[in-house]
Amino acid sequence: MSRIGKLPIPVPKGVTVKIDKTHVSVKGPKGELGVDTHGRVNVIEENGEIKVQRFDDSRQQRAFHGLYQRLIANCVTGVTDGFKKTLEIQGIGYRAEMKGKSISLALGFSHPVLFEAPQGITITVPTPTSVIVEGADKQAVGQVAAKIRGYRPPEPYKGKGVRYSGERVKLKEGKSSGR
Repeated sequence: MSRIGKLPIPVPKGVTVKIDKTHVSVKGPKGELGVDTHGRVNVIEENGEIKVQRFDDSRQQRAFHGLYQRLIANCVTGVTDGFKKTLEIQGIGYRAEMKGKSISLALGFSHPVLFEAPQGITITVPTPTSVIVEGADKQAVGQVAAKIRGYRPPEPYKGKGVRYSGERVKLKEGKSSGR
């Protein structure tokens, strides 16, 4: 049995779960999220917990068992606590600032990069060298953070660019003169 798939998902107070044959909807204080199971697993709610069950022991069913358990657990976590990614900007003259609901990034290009947050995602800039991406949907938060990082990923010689908080960039040695 899948070690992840067999774990029950506790449903906190203030969260409502609606289970159909092929869809699970989770509604909480931070919004509403859903997962389409496409009928690949059986989802039940009992005693304040959500349980995911598979139909047989085939390899594909075992994979779907753990996958849908995690997707539903992420929905429950997202509507209660939300998800957050922090980005750090390193480099001389590299900075970020809020312009309305979008952010303006100065990343060494001849023009500022304007990025508007999609619906359901909030972006804050506490300091000019850090950007915080928050939202209920874990996949959307990660996608937005990756898109911002993709404008100027950290380069391997000086480490300048946009990186995730805590990300370590292995620096390469520069050219050495031929002796």
